Amino acid sequence: MASNRFLKTSLASLSLVSIGAVSALVGTQIPSNQFQPPAIAQLSRSSNDDNFVSEAVDRTGPAVVRINATRARVTSRGEQVQQGTGSGFILRSNGLVVTNAHVVSGASRVSVTLRDGREYTGRVLGADRQNDVAVVKIEANNLPAVTLGNSDQLRPGEWAIAIGNPLGLDNTVTVGIVSGTERSARAFGLRGSQPFIQTDAAINPGNSGGPLLNQSGEVIGINTAIIRGAQGIGFAIPINRATQIANQLTAQAGV
Repeated sequence: MASNRFLKTSLASLSLVSIGAVSALVGTQIPSNQFQPPAIAQLSRSSNDDNFVSEAVDRTGPAVVRINATRARVTSRGEQVQQGTGSGFILRSNGLVVTNAHVVSGASRVSVTLRDGREYTGRVLGADRQNDVAVVKIEANNLPAVTLGNSDQLRPGEWAIAIGNPLGLDNTVTVGIVSGTERSARAFGLRGSQPFIQTDAAINPGNSGGPLLNQSGEVIGINTAIIRGAQGIGFAIPINRATQIANQLTAQAGV
């Protein structure tokens, strides 16, 4: 019950950055004084290299996917079908994909499209709605997978690169910095202690579930939230916490 109460509070207060085709945006938005969710080789180049962003994207971009979720809802007027779009990334080359729980929760059908255009039916292995992490399995092997960074070692001022599908614009890249670490939901009036990475890399509806990278192209977080009415205030789930949850969900599914 406590988990459900937290979820309801979170969904009412967070602006989750995924897209719905029926209602232009999925997720509730609130004033800016409250919180709302909207094998890659390591780079050898320094952060002073003008091409470090494109290098990071070249190495990690193939592992970023588009996720389309279909939801059927019965109303007094009959059945309504809603389409939602988000992002994700391939955690393991055998087809394990990580995204936000709000991207796939309640979906009757999930499809995963790779950057090269291949499309697969996805099976949701599990979703932790309180922490907003989900794992999707596609039947494929030898896929490009991301390399993980260490979110516990992040410092404000480090480079941050976001890749995703905002507003249906596939493989969009934005860049900024890590603006803050260990941002707690409680600081925004919510229950729970989920920490977030704050970034000024542009995050928009459709970016949900996509990776936030460091300058070496390593995943440091999962993009998940924005504050409406503010500029350059987005949030990502730290990858150390997210992968811990993803591993638990995968183990529970027996995969």
